[in-house]
Amino acid sequence: MSASEHPVALRLESLVGGNAKLLALVMMLPLIDGVFPALILAGALDDPLGAIQVGLLIFGGSATVAVILAEMTGTPREQAAVVLLVGIPLILLSAIQAALAPAIESVVNIVIFERFAALVILAIAAKTASATIGEYLPSPGVIIGLGLVASIDINGASLVLMDDPMLVANSVLAAVVGVAFALGVALGGPYLREYMDLDRFRFGSAVALGLLPIALVADTFGQAPLAALIVAAIFAIDPPLERPEDEDDESFAPAVGTGPLADGGSWGPGSGTTASSESDSGSADDRSGTAASSSANASASAIRPPNTVGNADTHDDLETDGSGKRSATPTGSDPGTATASDRLADSSDDSDAVGDDERGDDGGTESEDEDAYPGDDTTDTAGRAPWL
Repeated sequence: MSASEHPVALRLESLVGGNAKLLALVMMLPLIDGVFPALILAGALDDPLGAIQVGLLIFGGSATVAVILAEMTGTPREQAAVVLLVGIPLILLSAIQAALAPAIESVVNIVIFERFAALVILAIAAKTASATIGEYLPSPGVIIGLGLVASIDINGASLVLMDDPMLVANSVLAAVVGVAFALGVALGGPYLREYMDLDRFRFGSAVALGLLPIALVADTFGQAPLAALIVAAIFAIDPPLERPEDEDDESFAPAVGTGPLADGGSWGPGSGTTASSESDSGSADDRSGTAASSSANASASAIRPPNTVGNADTHDDLETDGSGKRSATPTGSDPGTATASDRLADSSDDSDAVGDDERGDDGGTESEDEDAYPGDDTTDTAGRAPWL
């Protein structure tokens, strides 16, 4: 809620001082400046609905709300006690003025007095809406004084009391409505201070108050001022519909498992399976590369010419076993002693065996050698490459 620091309210507070005195001055001002008797004589309180409208706009309104919410201190119960302290005399005084209304009418020209009363209400509405405009307008007391001077007629003065009890009852109803309104504001003060924009309500009530004298003088708007006040009260309520910033941050946080991945992987639950398949394919490529390198080493060993170490007459007797593999047994040397050529031949045989196991059932190297080198070769180098 925006606290209102209206210059008129500050001036009244400096004059009377205290919460109770300020509230009494604001609520009883219509009885002091003659606006309430003028409204009674103008017929604004002829029906209960008109009494409710006058009670909310004249005795209630933005001035009463501003005093209770922005100026009064204490708990809601203490503020309610202050409102009742001011409201009970207000109800009694309104009944007395309603009873004396015919006597007031006998000493003034009621038509002229109504016009000045309407000007007083318009001036109050303008001062409520804008303090800058109110500085250029005369005070309500000056206006009502000029109205009394212009409308007074002592020739027909008489002490006559109100003979219409219904009009007195409506006058009392207007005061009761104003006090009940102030009491509700005092009890709901903690919530209204938090959820109500006081300046917005002040401007709306000023518009409604400005419609009231036009409705009295021109007799055109009817209950439009009451409707305007209700609309102003509705639009002055400012509930906190916006969520806090921390809730907004949490609501826009990414869901679990959908945030950015540290390793740059793909989204979704299938990323783990994809990574596993890539790892398996990588392992298979490594194994195939190892097998290919082993086959290449075996081929290179097979085509390399045998080396001779030591005795030049020493030769390798190549034999072919049942599986088609060659074995070499050096002649003229100790079987327990392994020469460099022996170790090379053994490693070649081992490599050929590993290559045969890894290639599986594709026919093997043995069948390829038999197809490449037919068995009609009767030389000592049967089964070997021709250049060997």
